[in-house]
Amino acid sequence: MRKSLMRMTLRQLQVFRSVCEQRSYSRAAEEMSLTQPAVSLQIRQLEELVGQPLFDYVGKKLYLTDAAEALQRAGADIFGRLESLDMQLADLQGSLQGQLSLAVESSAQYFIPHLFAAFRREYPEVSLQLVVVNHAQAIKRLSANRDDLLIMSQVPADMALEFLPFLNNPIIAVAPQAHPLCAREPLSLQELTSWPLLVRETGSGTRKACEEYCHQKRAHFAQTLEVGSLEGQREGVLAGLGLALLPRHAVRRELQEGLLRELPVSELPLLRSWCVVHPRGKHLSPVAQAFFNFVRNQRSQINALAERFAGSLPASSPDN
Repeated sequence: MRKSLMRMTLRQLQVFRSVCEQRSYSRAAEEMSLTQPAVSLQIRQLEELVGQPLFDYVGKKLYLTDAAEALQRAGADIFGRLESLDMQLADLQGSLQGQLSLAVESSAQYFIPHLFAAFRREYPEVSLQLVVVNHAQAIKRLSANRDDLLIMSQVPADMALEFLPFLNNPIIAVAPQAHPLCAREPLSLQELTSWPLLVRETGSGTRKACEEYCHQKRAHFAQTLEVGSLEGQREGVLAGLGLALLPRHAVRRELQEGLLRELPVSELPLLRSWCVVHPRGKHLSPVAQAFFNFVRNQRSQINALAERFAGSLPASSPDN
């Protein structure tokens, strides 16, 4: 190993991480409670130790060099191991402490906070950092090893991943309550195609699953409207812009209140499993391992929680 690398300090890596995240020396200085010249000095010293420039300016935008991307990965590993050490030390003192960094695909964003709340009842000193992403962003985050764990469906087969399916994600067809199709039963997927369909953006896992399934069933929608979120799809249906294929969890309140109707399509629901995922060989922190074990070992509790969440059981029902 180069002797110069041994002279790096954690403070320099913290400043570097902030510049990478903020893409700005001034915003990093504000976040770190430093002056901008102090940030510039730390980065300049770090570049001398690395022996290569870390950032390029193109116009007014800051870009990471290849050396910076390599250093960013190494820094994430270093800070991750320090956080894991902190958790292990807390565990030796008899309590599990620390933060769970969790990324979830948007279709799971409604249920996962309830799942984490059940987990936190067992481990009250664990905190959560949650980010909501689409399927394409989830794959990028897995490749960069940015999170402790990730919740997704349609786990890619061409990546070295460990994954645990734990709950069905039913995708249903929904329409506003006064839509003509609500008076017809049963329906086929093909009968929906004469109406506009609201779809998610490219990169969405729900959109990908629905497109593949509709193609398999030879149900081709002539008119689609692209909306960049599940909430946007839901509001678009309420506004009468068309139909949508949505996770049942995403519209549970609207279904319960009668604002939306689940269409009785014989080929639906389309079932996909939510999975908890991490790169194969990844060293899980004690908090991440505890959450993974909770999901694996508490299936009956998770299923009961999902039923209550969907409204099919009273909220006061006890856990299994």
